[in-house]
Amino acid sequence: MEITAIEYMALWGVLGTALMGLAYAVLLVLQILKEDEGEPGMVRIANAIRVGAHSYLTRQFRAILLPVMLLAVGLFFTADPFASGHNMSIAVGRGLAFLMGAGFSATVGYVGMSMAVRGNVRVASASKRSFGEALKIAYRTGTITGMLTDGLGLLGGTLIFMIYGIRAYEVLVGFGFGGTLLALFMRVGGGIYTKAADVGADLVGKVEKGIPEDDPRNAGVIADLVGDNVGDCAGMAADIFESYEVTMVSAMILGLAAFGPQGVIYPLIVRAIGVGSSIIGTYAVRARGEMRHAMRAISRGFTLSAIISIAGFAVLAYVYMGEWAPYVFAATFAGILLAISINFLTEHFTSKRRPPVQEIARAAQTGAGTNLLGGLAVGYESTVWSILIIAAAIVASVAIFGADAVRASYGIALCGIGMLTLTGNNVSMDAFGPISDNAGGIAEMAGVEGESLSVLADLDSVGNTTKAITKGVAIGSAVVAALSLFGAFIEEAKLPQITLTDPYVFVGLLIGGAVPFLFSSIAIRAVGRAASAIINEVRRQFASIKGLWEGTADPDYAACVNICTAAAQRELIGIAVLAILSPIAVGFLLDRQGLGGFLAGAILVGQLLAVFMATSGGAWDNAKKLIEDGVYGGKGSDAHKAAVTGDTVGDPLKDTAGPAINPLLKVMNLIALLVAPLIAKYRADPVIYVLVLPMIGAIAAAVWYSKKERASWQGSASSSPRS
Repeated sequence: MEITAIEYMALWGVLGTALMGLAYAVLLVLQILKEDEGEPGMVRIANAIRVGAHSYLTRQFRAILLPVMLLAVGLFFTADPFASGHNMSIAVGRGLAFLMGAGFSATVGYVGMSMAVRGNVRVASASKRSFGEALKIAYRTGTITGMLTDGLGLLGGTLIFMIYGIRAYEVLVGFGFGGTLLALFMRVGGGIYTKAADVGADLVGKVEKGIPEDDPRNAGVIADLVGDNVGDCAGMAADIFESYEVTMVSAMILGLAAFGPQGVIYPLIVRAIGVGSSIIGTYAVRARGEMRHAMRAISRGFTLSAIISIAGFAVLAYVYMGEWAPYVFAATFAGILLAISINFLTEHFTSKRRPPVQEIARAAQTGAGTNLLGGLAVGYESTVWSILIIAAAIVASVAIFGADAVRASYGIALCGIGMLTLTGNNVSMDAFGPISDNAGGIAEMAGVEGESLSVLADLDSVGNTTKAITKGVAIGSAVVAALSLFGAFIEEAKLPQITLTDPYVFVGLLIGGAVPFLFSSIAIRAVGRAASAIINEVRRQFASIKGLWEGTADPDYAACVNICTAAAQRELIGIAVLAILSPIAVGFLLDRQGLGGFLAGAILVGQLLAVFMATSGGAWDNAKKLIEDGVYGGKGSDAHKAAVTGDTVGDPLKDTAGPAINPLLKVMNLIALLVAPLIAKYRADPVIYVLVLPMIGAIAAAVWYSKKERASWQGSASSSPRS
């Protein structure tokens, strides 16, 4: 592959930009750690949260280490290492790239969470001084995670391309798969943890006992605050990172087929421009004077980054892509417009300032039933507008390149590249939510009063909206990335077309559409069982610990932390079995055409289901918070209790099952991409069914295991050490 001297210099420039993004993250770490932690009571609570969060992630990494190593060996063999040519080097590279992608994804999640549990108490302390200072610390703490995502994702993809050249795409699938698999583990595990604690603590504390959300007498509150970090910080950070990886991998694979080296280098430079614009935009986020409108400040930074990126794309396209400049720029620009549109749409359906959430809050006046119906209606409606926006962006990206199927697929990949160009901003917005939420919980548990609580409540409300926006972007990017990978699968599988008149294709479509429902069932059931265990434990402590209700004795916080940790770990292997083995089994049973139908069904149903769950859950949450602000009777009213029930239903939807569908779709697409050559080569061999039948058995066993009751949780929790 011929790469000019200027292109080679550009690649080194991209590497330098990736390192610059990482250096910016280090600078922010140093700035945040210099901030004041506040009074001793706040520090003590923050330390408990930090210990719980680190303990959970350490245990999770131990649990998944062996499966990750085994899969690295499996990826080595998917490259047919003993065939003629340079397959051995590709096989080794694919396995190592898988480990690098997994390691980078884990690093983003772990470091981001570590800074979140250090930034939360500093935000609480800053709220006593000014709104602007609290906003700046919360957002910049989140930006650390965003820049790690940008820097490591760009670094890995560029290094692999520089080492392997024209065959880089064969190694890049390993890099993308590693990041995606870790994201699936962290997203599902963190989601089960956080929502089990949240639901259990809320139902006993708010509904049964009528005490505040973060009352220190509630044994579940520390687990709840820990969960915000392992679910929303570590889990979502890994989720966005793998979307960032996968869109880059698919763009490089398709770009090589469409335009040669130019098609690979262009998306890398686009991502480098995004890193620079995110640095400028995130650093510009601050409140002006005494203005207390955090969303306006965050949106201003996002808009600044978008303007810089668009200008950079235009210059790059016209300087580098020659006659194709208008086309590649338009496809990339479509991605930016898609991200902005999803931001607006998600804010409309989930913000307290907008009619949908206000309607749900009004419905709570007549009980939990009408509140639930209102949230369901909002969630269903949002899926329609979301899919229309995504469809418009995809059609525009495809139409730009005309009838050329490969270049049309490249256009979709460039749309994904453009959409996630501002990943630094998006992840900053997401991490801002749990950091602000934790800060409010720390202040409340430490007995802070006055204006500080009002400042933190304002930040928390905005944080709910920014988290919902990020989930919307993550889901939209997952669909675009999955579709890009689908195009790469069609190219790799040598399928000229897939037709629904083929019974195998149609059966694959049906099975693929069913998988997101089965996956969601497993995740939500896990949350429900663990939440029941938390409820029983919190009730037990209120009944059995003398002086707890009066505030003269402390609850056993560690018991609830242990319950949530055990619940999260138990489901990980079953989830991985479903995600990894189902496309392999379908592929060998229904051939490559049937596997194509399977992927198409999963992408369509997964997108609709994920948007519905994320939006309805976010709307229920903010409807509850709107009532807590004082409308319709405020806290403790019948409307508030109905809204808490709605929020309880929405929690596992928006923070566990919904977001976890993102990595599920990409894991299945990447697995299909990896096994397509093996299906073509070995499907006719009857011996292959000796392997396929145990795969089906393993999936059935995983589903059965997910339904098994965990009576041991209560016993292990009751005997846990006090903290």
